[in-house]
Amino acid sequence: MPTVAYIANQFPSPVEPYIVEEIRELHKRGVEVVMCSGRRAEIMALSPDLFRLAADTVCLQPLRPWLLLRAGWLCVLKFSLLMDLLQRMFLRGTEPPLRRVRALLHTGIGAYYALLLKGRGVGHIHAHHGYFASWVATVAARLLRIDFSMTLHGSDLLLHGAYLDTKLAHCSFCFTVSEYNRRYILDHYPTIDPGKIILQRIGVDPLCSVAPLIHRRTSGGCLVLLAVGRLHRVKDHAFLVQACALLKANGVSFLCLIVGDGPERKSLEQLIIDFGLPSEVKLLGYVPRERLDSYYAISDLVVLTSRSEGIPLVLMEAMAHGKTVLAPAITGIPELVLHGETGFLYRPGSLEDFVAQVEFIRGADARLQRLQHTARQYVLAYFNRNKNLELFGDLFLEKIAAHLEGACRENLVLQQI
Repeated sequence: MPTVAYIANQFPSPVEPYIVEEIRELHKRGVEVVMCSGRRAEIMALSPDLFRLAADTVCLQPLRPWLLLRAGWLCVLKFSLLMDLLQRMFLRGTEPPLRRVRALLHTGIGAYYALLLKGRGVGHIHAHHGYFASWVATVAARLLRIDFSMTLHGSDLLLHGAYLDTKLAHCSFCFTVSEYNRRYILDHYPTIDPGKIILQRIGVDPLCSVAPLIHRRTSGGCLVLLAVGRLHRVKDHAFLVQACALLKANGVSFLCLIVGDGPERKSLEQLIIDFGLPSEVKLLGYVPRERLDSYYAISDLVVLTSRSEGIPLVLMEAMAHGKTVLAPAITGIPELVLHGETGFLYRPGSLEDFVAQVEFIRGADARLQRLQHTARQYVLAYFNRNKNLELFGDLFLEKIAAHLEGACRENLVLQQI
């Protein structure tokens, strides 16, 4: 079995535990994995069990000037291998000039990455997300004359699909986390072989227990809402703050806890002040995953307000902990949240429907036990981390073996010509 290189924009990351879990699954099967990251991990945000992974990870940054010069020269020497990628970059497509320039820079970093991998016995590269890392993997694999694959999640496919036509055409296979995503790829990239687009769900620990009932809301008492996610525009926490203002205007007693940090924090702090919600809405900042259980325990309702998603891990976790969830009916979310059966959905962008659903859930509190039980069983059946990781390992190694066998046959034929 060849050594596999894994690359992500940032690794390890506490908000992407599924990448760590996949690597550990491959290690368990005897596969050597070279872990690579575009940016250095934020050590202070890592749990102790990730320190060793961070130490063993090859980081592209800071770039080494001498190796960068060698990467540029490699691109010149191997221009013929990259010519079709460069033609796509500059002569076809509708990408704006700035994106094309960035792709050219990332091509150089792909050559840099190839030099970092040279001599490590890497026979396959796998990239997570369709952003920077997947183009770097495309270029490096081409220069090393090996295959690459990738996993597409949510916004990387649906909102920021840079050069995905090329990446999908040249990858040996592509995992994606929802059936919605799989159909989206096949609909928008009809020339791609359907057989290499593979549904591969992520999941939660089947041993996680139902959150202990620390907070018991009395009829008409304070409703505790919990939102977990990076404070980024795509997560649309501003929508949640506006919804909280409507709930307050309707006389609903509530507390909204927002766990996470990110670039939107300052604007959200101001929005909370503007709507007069400092007592009702609390920004808690980054919370380590091992401490999230305590927040699930005190919440009545876990909410998600994203504009785009794959299938959110936070909803799976909440449902596995026996919590009611409310999320927008977008992308792959309805594959997880079956309205009225495993949770509740609201019309995307509709503050009125979001508020109406919250008020309905608040009034139905005593009748939600069956739904919460059904949701937990549904998650453990279809989004079971152990089962899905085992399936991932089987599929990943099967695909790599098939492509290696095909490459060997091709080399034998070439030698006879």
